[in-house]
Amino acid sequence: MKIAIIGATGFVGSTLLDEISNRNHQITAIARNPKTTTHTNVNWVKADIFNVSELADVLAGHDVVISAYNSGWTNPNIYDDFINGSKAIQEAVKQSGVKRYIVIGGAGSLFVAPGLQAVDTPDFPKEYHAGASAARDYLNFLKDEKELDWAFFSPAFEMHPGITTGRTGNYRLGLDNPVFDDNQRSILSVQDLAVVIADETENPKHHQVRFTAAY
Repeated sequence: MKIAIIGATGFVGSTLLDEISNRNHQITAIARNPKTTTHTNVNWVKADIFNVSELADVLAGHDVVISAYNSGWTNPNIYDDFINGSKAIQEAVKQSGVKRYIVIGGAGSLFVAPGLQAVDTPDFPKEYHAGASAARDYLNFLKDEKELDWAFFSPAFEMHPGITTGRTGNYRLGLDNPVFDDNQRSILSVQDLAVVIADETENPKHHQVRFTAAY
């Protein structure tokens, strides 16, 4: 397959790049500051996601576009930048003619009780509230998209550099509610997140819906 990864230098994007390249797909790795690579099947491209026509030209001809775009957790304008950037990427995908679009968003929009999303609970970390709210609001916007075959992935609540499980290849899937283990924890390593997305890319199971995964 020919796969475009947006945000390929980030925490999630770089791990996803490794997983998919190891599966011998052709990858266009898109970033503001591209890296060099030892992977022969990876082509790095510098692109501005806010330049929709330029990005559409880069994306044209791919089988799947995966967005791991993050406007930066320390960015004081994270909410607006994430919303506007995600909408620009979505429009570029549409203009490119690619139909399959996978977005890696946040866990804050998962429902922890009927009608209650995690981002709206009193204990949700304040430092992540703006970014999580942006991902939730973009998901609501994306739900109106009828032209693209999109999927929105919400990771486990505990998916961060401190999770050192590594790549196990094991996970359980869910939709709008978090997946908990026997200890009522929602955990997934970034390496297994990459496995989830790579599996979904190769064998699509989710169409115009949000999904999640954890151990």
